[in-house]
Amino acid sequence: MKRSEVQEFFVRLRDHDPEPTTELGYDSPFELLVAVILSAQATDVGVNKATRKLFPVANTPQAIVDLGEEGLKRYIRTIGLFNAKAANIIKTCRMLLEQHNGQVPTTRAELEALPGVGRKTANVVLNTAFGHETIAVDTHIFRVSNRTGLAPGKTPLTVEKKLLRTVPEEFRRNAHHWLILHGRYTCIARSPKCEECIVADLCRMGRRELKQKVKL
Repeated sequence: MKRSEVQEFFVRLRDHDPEPTTELGYDSPFELLVAVILSAQATDVGVNKATRKLFPVANTPQAIVDLGEEGLKRYIRTIGLFNAKAANIIKTCRMLLEQHNGQVPTTRAELEALPGVGRKTANVVLNTAFGHETIAVDTHIFRVSNRTGLAPGKTPLTVEKKLLRTVPEEFRRNAHHWLILHGRYTCIARSPKCEECIVADLCRMGRRELKQKVKL
């Protein structure tokens, strides 16, 4: 994708949704951290359903430690891999209390040192909670980046690095959310909605699909 096309791509996404944000429900960096850990191989809808019951009872590291692993499981058992996630969240809460005065750290290295937190989770927290210009490449962003030609790559890390080089600075703060939402609702895995897409004429796949429609 040409530089001018990249610029136009994000102008349109911004105009369509000027203030994008995560669909996970949270009121603090800690709540976001817990929600993102829970969201691995789960839907935001499913996570929100669980955290709407959990957070009124326990929404601090100490409160979750006091709840205990078995107590935590009762709130998250509807989420995939809840046993492993409960164990990781309890360990993470203890580390936050022991090493960070109960606060969520603001550096990638410190975040990735927490149990259950990998690069993608760290990027979400850094971007959404603290405003860092990071991009967490999930399946949606990976798909959009490759289909459009915006930042093609064979691995999430390759795509992430290309996006950080490609996305104009003025759009980097919100690029993560725009791309996820676009992949979740328009550039879906099966039968992407190219005819409804606001950036189809800039997209490698979209142009091809639209040409085929014209021929028909």
